[in-house]
Amino acid sequence: MTVELADYQLEVIKKLKTGSILCGGVGSGKSRTALAYYFTRECKGSLRINGQGDYIPMKDPKDLYIITTAKKRDTNEWLKEAAMFSLTPVVDSWNNIKKYVDVSDAFFIFDEQRVVGYGAWTKAFLKITRKNNWILLSATPGDQWSDYIPVFIANGFYRNKTDFTNRHCIFSIHTSYPKIERYFDERILEAHRRKILVTMESPKVTERHIETVIVDYDKDLYKKVFRDRWDPYDDCPIPETGKLFYLLRKVVNSDLSRIEKTSELLMLNNRVIIFYNFTYELEALRQLCLGWAIPFAEWNGEKHEDLPTGTRWVYLVQYSAGCEGWNCTTTNVMIFYSQSYSYRMTEQAMGRIDRMNTTYKDLYYYKFRSSAPIDLAIARALSRKHNFNERSFYNKMMSKSS
Repeated sequence: MTVELADYQLEVIKKLKTGSILCGGVGSGKSRTALAYYFTRECKGSLRINGQGDYIPMKDPKDLYIITTAKKRDTNEWLKEAAMFSLTPVVDSWNNIKKYVDVSDAFFIFDEQRVVGYGAWTKAFLKITRKNNWILLSATPGDQWSDYIPVFIANGFYRNKTDFTNRHCIFSIHTSYPKIERYFDERILEAHRRKILVTMESPKVTERHIETVIVDYDKDLYKKVFRDRWDPYDDCPIPETGKLFYLLRKVVNSDLSRIEKTSELLMLNNRVIIFYNFTYELEALRQLCLGWAIPFAEWNGEKHEDLPTGTRWVYLVQYSAGCEGWNCTTTNVMIFYSQSYSYRMTEQAMGRIDRMNTTYKDLYYYKFRSSAPIDLAIARALSRKHNFNERSFYNKMMSKSS
C-alpha cells in the first residue's frame, strides 16, 4: 500500500498539531493530508509515501471520527479516501455532532468550517475538543475575529465567549441588538491565529476565467415592490422585510434575459453546471433543458441525483444543498444563474470543478448580474469576501429614500 502526497502536503503535515485549522483551497487535498497527519503524527504510524518508505502499523492508535457535510457523508467521499490508509473511521454530519459529545481519547477531523456563532453545533464542538485531539479543515476559516471565537476557546486562549468579548470587543451604542463595532488588542488576536492556522498552498494547475454576464431586470416592477411594498405576484401588501427581499430577488432573478443568456451559453458548451437559489429559477431552467432536449440532473433539497454522464448535459445545483461535498472533472464550465449571499458558499461552489486531478487547465465561470440595486450590493459584498447583509442594505436604502 502506497499513498501519494505532494511536497506541499508533506510540509503541512510537519506543521499541524492538535487544535490546528488546516486552511487550503477547495481541491487542494485537505482530506488526504489530514488522514496522513492522523496516521503518522497522532497515532505514530509510518506510511509508504510516493513509493518510498515502509508501512508500519500505528503504535498509538486512536479511534477516528470525521464530522463533515451531509453530502460528503452520504457519498462516502471520506470513506473512499480513508480506505487508501486502511482506515475505517466513523463519518457523520454536523447535524449529528451532539451524538459524540461523550467520546473521549479519540481523534476528530472537523471538515468544513461550521463552528461560527455560539449555537448548538459550537457548544457540542467545544465539549468534544475538551476530551479529544482534533484538527479543523477549512477553505475559508474566517472573515472577522468573531468567526474564530469557538476555535480560540477550544485552544484554551479564552474561557468562553464572554471572556473574548470583554477583552477584545467594542459594541455599537446605536443598534438595538449586540453589534461589534470594532476590536481592540488585535495584535494578540493575530498571534493566536498564527499559532493555529496552517495554510496549505497548492501550486495552481488551473486558471479561472470569471466573466460577469450583465442581464436585464424590470425596473418599474422593482420600484413598485420596494417603494409601494406591494407583492405583484399575489397582489397583496408585503407584510415583513424578509418577504420584501425575497420578492426583490424574484423580480431580478426571474427576468427572461437570464434564460436567454443561459441558452446562448448552452449553445456554446456541451456540459454545464448551473448554480441557482430559488425554486422558480429551477423551474425555468428545467423548462429550458426540456425545450432544448438536453439531459439534466438535479441536486437540491428534494433531489440528490448523480452528476450526469455523456457528451451533453446540464447539472442544476442549489447553492445551499450542493455547494460542497462533490467534485467534477468532466466539465470546465459553470454558470451562476443568480448570486448567493454567502462568499464562502460561492467559493465552495466554484471549487467543484477546480480540482487537483482535473484534465482542464482553463476553467470558465459565468456570473449573471443585473444593475438592480440589490444585485449590485450583493456583488460588492462578495468582491470584498464578505457575506451580503439584508439589514444593512435595507437601512442604507431607507436612508437614501427618506
